Amino acid sequence: MSLLKYTIRRILALIPILFGVLFMSFVLTRAMPDNPYKFLIGEGGFRSDTQRQEYLNNVERLGLNKPVITQFLIYVGALFRGDWGTSISMNNGADVWDILMDAFPKSIEITIISMVVATIIGIRAGIISAVNRNQGKDTVIRFVALAGVAIPVFWMGLMLQYLLVIKGKILPFATNYNTTAFEITYINEKITGLRLLDSLLNLNFPMFFDTALHLLLPIFCLSFITIAGITRQTRSSMLEVLELDYIRTARAKGCTEKQVIYKHAWRNAMIPTITIVGLNVAGLMGGAILTESTFNLAGMGVTTLLAIRAVDYYVINASVFLMTFIFVVVNLITDLIYGMVDPRIRY
Repeated sequence: MSLLKYTIRRILALIPILFGVLFMSFVLTRAMPDNPYKFLIGEGGFRSDTQRQEYLNNVERLGLNKPVITQFLIYVGALFRGDWGTSISMNNGADVWDILMDAFPKSIEITIISMVVATIIGIRAGIISAVNRNQGKDTVIRFVALAGVAIPVFWMGLMLQYLLVIKGKILPFATNYNTTAFEITYINEKITGLRLLDSLLNLNFPMFFDTALHLLLPIFCLSFITIAGITRQTRSSMLEVLELDYIRTARAKGCTEKQVIYKHAWRNAMIPTITIVGLNVAGLMGGAILTESTFNLAGMGVTTLLAIRAVDYYVINASVFLMTFIFVVVNLITDLIYGMVDPRIRY
């Protein structure tokens, strides 16, 4: 099967997956014990007949009194018209699309930077660990990788904030990505939604460095836990490949150790590592909830969490749909990269 046909088939297969997930999230949100307007009223119940009538009007306006299937068909029809609905609990009834497009770039920014750092360091550390098996370098790298897997990211984030922000006063709090002085400037100069990139495009270097300082700790936490997984997987794959016959043949032919490692062994050991990288990218782009909550960054993770707490149907459904779309697209890209890294793979 050609690469083009394989890609087309995979894209067509994404459609039922996306709509299946959308349907499940839609049904499950409607199965919640409360609807959003009742949640806003509070446990005390209705305080007046006017509030009760307003509640009934809102229920009828959203179609919450109709069967779930009917509600779903109405919702899908609105999606095809580009209407993602309006939020009930956020930004005074703002459009869900606007809410997500405000949160999504924030998650993308820390995800891309974290994954680039983690991939470069993790692969390099895994190779060094495998080549120096059971030696000092291997022991140190394995210990650090084990710590990255074992330490909860929220605990690490809190400790770093306590030591470097509160006590050391070396770094600023990551809240809102910028100090107040740069927030208005950013809104005026917003181009892509990515603050670091926008500040460079506008040649606003003070805002760039200010944003970088705010994002340093969140990126470090995400990178550290991701490096651990990539390092462990790379080491395991490299150890397996280095025991194969063709590696001994390459050495017998007089290849240098560097050629053996980076020309013969490395590419063949990368398939499992690419899988780990792809899964991490998809997961982090969907919103690293613990990291964003720890550092109070209003990305996709925090936005989804707030929507769940407020029983905000439309924001929940749109967030789940967007995260699912990201996940399946990243997995498709990962599968396509397999063939580029290992020519033995045929689609």
